[in-house]
Amino acid sequence: MKEQFIEEKTFKKKDFSENGIEKGEYELCTFLNCNFSNSDLSKTTFIDCEFYDCNLSSAHILQTGFQNVLFKDCKMLGLQFDKCNDFGFLIKVDQCQLNHSSFFKQNLSKTLFKKTKLKEVDFTECDLSSSIFKDCDLKNAIFKSTDLQNADFRSSYNLIIDPENNKIKGAKFTLDTIVGLLSKYNIKIEPSF
Repeated sequence: MKEQFIEEKTFKKKDFSENGIEKGEYELCTFLNCNFSNSDLSKTTFIDCEFYDCNLSSAHILQTGFQNVLFKDCKMLGLQFDKCNDFGFLIKVDQCQLNHSSFFKQNLSKTLFKKTKLKEVDFTECDLSSSIFKDCDLKNAIFKSTDLQNADFRSSYNLIIDPENNKIKGAKFTLDTIVGLLSKYNIKIEPSF
């Protein structure tokens, strides 16, 4: 069966959770308030697409292509981005819930995460160089052997990063966020008078 090519189409309030979405390539498409929870998006490619108010929680994304894709106000719990197609992988995440997801070994250089919950997200061995975490909750996020060079964490919170196990040269922090770099030493940091 030939895969479909869908271009410049808007999908509104569609429920793909039971029957899934038609396999193929979606370019310049917009998804508004759609439900993809537990659906199979494997081997589907999204190019220059935008997802607004969608639920993608626990979707299967084996070899799924996300090339310059925006997710805004989406629920995206438990996604395994480490299983995605690496070719052209580029996402922007704005005001989403991405908790319990994995980006293991994914190239996320220059990625923008804005006002997003990233609780317990696995960033092990990722390239997050020059990425921006603007107003993000990083509670229990895992950074291990991660390239964080020139990343910006100045407005994020609940982060814990071991400087000995990650590359942090040029990364940006504030006095409030720097506490997360020293937590493994069990020292007390108090405000100066």
